[in-house]
Amino acid sequence: MGLRVLVCSSEVVPFAKTGGLADVAGALPKALAAMGNDIRVCLPKYASVDAKKFALQRYAGPFAVPMSATVQVSVDTSDAIPGVPAYFIDSPRHFDRKGLYGEPDDAERFALFSRTTLEFLRQSDWKPDIIHCNDWQTGLIPVYLRTAYKNDPALSRIATLYTIHNLAYQGVFPPDALARAGLDRSLFDMGGLEFYGQVNFMKGGLIFADLLSTVSEAYSREIQTAEFGERLEGVLAGRRGDLFGVLNGLDYDEWNPETDQLISARFSKDDLKGKAADKAALQKKLNLPHRADAPMFGLVSRLAGQKGLDILSDVLPHMLQLDVQFALLGTGEHHYHDLLSGFAKQYPDKLGLLLGFDNPLAHFIYAGSDFFLMPSRYEPCGLGQMISLRYGTIPIVRHTGGLADTIADFDAKTGGGNGFSFREHTAVALCGAVARALLTMKAQPAWQRLVRNAMEADFSWGRSAKSYLDLYQRAVDHRRSQ
Repeated sequence: MGLRVLVCSSEVVPFAKTGGLADVAGALPKALAAMGNDIRVCLPKYASVDAKKFALQRYAGPFAVPMSATVQVSVDTSDAIPGVPAYFIDSPRHFDRKGLYGEPDDAERFALFSRTTLEFLRQSDWKPDIIHCNDWQTGLIPVYLRTAYKNDPALSRIATLYTIHNLAYQGVFPPDALARAGLDRSLFDMGGLEFYGQVNFMKGGLIFADLLSTVSEAYSREIQTAEFGERLEGVLAGRRGDLFGVLNGLDYDEWNPETDQLISARFSKDDLKGKAADKAALQKKLNLPHRADAPMFGLVSRLAGQKGLDILSDVLPHMLQLDVQFALLGTGEHHYHDLLSGFAKQYPDKLGLLLGFDNPLAHFIYAGSDFFLMPSRYEPCGLGQMISLRYGTIPIVRHTGGLADTIADFDAKTGGGNGFSFREHTAVALCGAVARALLTMKAQPAWQRLVRNAMEADFSWGRSAKSYLDLYQRAVDHRRSQ
C-alpha cells in the first residue's frame, strides 16, 4: 500500500503559475500517483484560477479558522489533474486578487493558507501520512503542527517534508506577523522564527519540519555556506543530517521534440531535419535573416543578476560582432530591458528580443537554437538546461547548483559530456565556454556526438519521485517514533 501525501504549494500547474515551483508541484504528484500512492495537492484559490475551466466545486465549509481573529474559509476541489485531487483554500478577502504574491498582507494571507489547510485536514475523513511543504508560503505548516496542534490526535502524527526551491525568497515580515498568524510570542527568538529582528516564515519550516530537501544535491551543499546561505546557513548546517538534495524532473509530455505541437517541425535524435526547419521558423519570428550556418544562441530567463545577466551583458557586445545570432526571451530588471533593447537596435540582424513571456516562442527557442545560455550566479535546480538537452540544444552553463548536477563538460577525446560549463562567475570564464562551444560546432563528428548525448539524457520525474518517496517514508518513520 502506498503513502498518503498532501503536496502544499502556493502555485501548481495547471491552475496558477509564476515560476518553476508550479511545474514541480504539478508534475511530481502525477509521478507519485502513477506509482500507486494517494497524492493530493492544496493551493490558494486565486482570482486567476479558472473555476469554470477546471470545474471547481465546493467541497467543505465555510468553517472557522483561528488566526488573530477568526476567519471563515471554504475549500473547493477539482479533478483537473488526472488521479490527483486538488483542494483550493477559498478566502476571497485574501486570495481573490490579480497577482499571487507581493501584497502588503502576504504574511496574513499565507499564514491563513497554512492554518486553513490543517483545519481542513482536522475535519476531513482523509488524513495524509505526510505533508510536503514548499517554499516560504507553506513554512508555517510545520510550525502550527508542532505548536498549536501538537496535542491534537488527528494531526500530531502527520509528518512534514519542507522543500526549499529558492533560498533567496524567505517570507520575512515585521514582528507583528506572529500575532496576526495566531502564534505565540515565545516563537520570536533565535531558536524560533526571529530573524534579525523580523519574522521569517522559511526559517519556521527549516526548524520545525521533520526533514528538509532542496532541488539538487549541489545546492543542498552550497546553501550551508555563507556565499549561498542567505543568512540561514547556520540553521541549515545545524540540520545537515536532515537535509537532502533531490533533483527536479522534467515533464516529457510537455517537452518532447517528437510530439511538440507548438513548433513548426517535429524531430528526434535519429532525424534532426525538423530542427533545421525550426531554426528557420525562429529566425522568421524574430525578424532575423535566414542563416542556416550561423550559430544560434537562445536564452529564456528572468532578466536578473542572479541569472547571470550581469556577465552576459559584458560579453554580448563582443559576441554580437561574431557571425552568430541570438534569440532572447524574458522579463525582469528594467536596466537589463534597456540594455538589451539597445543591443537589439544596434544589431537588428543578430539579436532577436522579446521582453515578456510567450510560451510558443519559448518552445521555438529551445527547438531552433544551437546553444542555450544559463550563466547563473546560482541556480537551485534549473529546468531550462534539461529542456534544451531534450531538444538537442547544447547548454552553456555556470557550474553551480542543479546546473552542476545535470551538465557535464563535453570531452571530444572520449565523446562524453552533454554541454559546456565554467566555474568562475566572470565574463572571461563565460567567454571561454562560448569559445569551446563554437569550436566544437565546427568539428562535425564531435558535434553530432554531443547533440546525441544531449538528447539521450534522461531527467524524467520517475527517478526523482522515487527519491521523494524514500524521504517521505523516512519522515513518517521519524514522526511515528516520537
